[in-house]
Amino acid sequence: MPVDILVGLQWGDEGKGKIVDVLAPQYDVVARFQGGPNAGHTLEFEGTKHVLHQIPSGIFHEHITNIIGNGVVLDPIVFRTEVEKLTARGIDASRNLFISKKAQLILPSHKSLDRISEEALGTSKIGSTQKGIGPAYQDKIGRSGLRVGDILQPDFQERYQATVEKHQKIASFYQKGLEIEELEQQFFSAVEFLRTFTLVDSEYMINQAIKEGKKILAEGAQGSLLDIDFGTYPYVTSSNTLVAGACTGLGIAPRHIGEVYGIFKAYCTRVGSGPFPTELHDEVGEKIRQAGREFGSTTGRPRRCGWIDLPTLKYAIMLNGVTQLNMMKADVLDDFEEISICTHYKLADGTVTDHIPHDLDKSDITPVYITMKGWGEELRNYESYNSLPKALLEYVAYLEEQLEVSVNIISVGPDRKSTLVK
Repeated sequence: MPVDILVGLQWGDEGKGKIVDVLAPQYDVVARFQGGPNAGHTLEFEGTKHVLHQIPSGIFHEHITNIIGNGVVLDPIVFRTEVEKLTARGIDASRNLFISKKAQLILPSHKSLDRISEEALGTSKIGSTQKGIGPAYQDKIGRSGLRVGDILQPDFQERYQATVEKHQKIASFYQKGLEIEELEQQFFSAVEFLRTFTLVDSEYMINQAIKEGKKILAEGAQGSLLDIDFGTYPYVTSSNTLVAGACTGLGIAPRHIGEVYGIFKAYCTRVGSGPFPTELHDEVGEKIRQAGREFGSTTGRPRRCGWIDLPTLKYAIMLNGVTQLNMMKADVLDDFEEISICTHYKLADGTVTDHIPHDLDKSDITPVYITMKGWGEELRNYESYNSLPKALLEYVAYLEEQLEVSVNIISVGPDRKSTLVK
């Protein structure tokens, strides 16, 4: 049975958690393949909002096996908090959650280094969430990181201390101290908690599930435009957020990939620094922000808002081999008489293109827009895809024509039931 993969096509915050929750009942396994506690997958059902940072979004379904894959960087402190919140809501995560021994650990010193290095950048800040993600991935690539499986070893404490001493040398370069004593107490307590869970060689587990014909959904974090290789570098995350990242982040061969669900908003948002061609700095951008409650689920930071950007969407669809599109938050645009769509970029030399410049962060580009009539009514009142307002269906049809992929799901509200399938 192929592994289906769900990825965000913009700068993250597209609504991936909700779609995983909607799709999950069809699957036997849901697996996270990259990222860490910088992710915030928001699910809302039965009037309650749930935010998951590291645990796969299939955790609310008892029949689903949930796997935190080797490509994830895991913060034991955040993990324990997540589990405790689930427990308070009657969800026993230990029942159906499995954690890869090869997932990297985020240490208190990683968080300290993240803060120190971001402060040192001054006005050139990347916009890090300062959750320790970047330094943890740096240690992974530098072959000096600690992994989840290491907590089972008798010399874990010594290896931890050696890593912290290395981090202190880096902090000293910036003439700073790590200041992690309080966090360390929480960390070692959380490590003890983590030891009570089932730690596995997840690559064997997931390939056995494939062999047994089980249906598997791989869940990505962040968005395609934050990919370390193909995103708006250097304003990106520290992992591969594309479909290819699912292969390395779970240990599955490319030939096992089936459907690729590409998630995007009916407009665009971005958190932190970096290029954003269609960003709106006026009352229209603020109207989108307020209507969409566009504040980071992990950081609480206001998200930058703008119109939908087809050049970046085409790029993300190409890189991921998207087979189905899901459009989120269409209801946020209910009150707009006209809706703009960026179809191309006009470069400083007058060239008009739908390709993303290599140096997008330094390029002087002007978005080229077309406008379409808004639908001007509340979409939450609709219960079927085909009955949606004509103006919205025309908007979707135009996107499908330009992107050459079908939009099979439209979300018209935050609740699980406000998800209309074609």
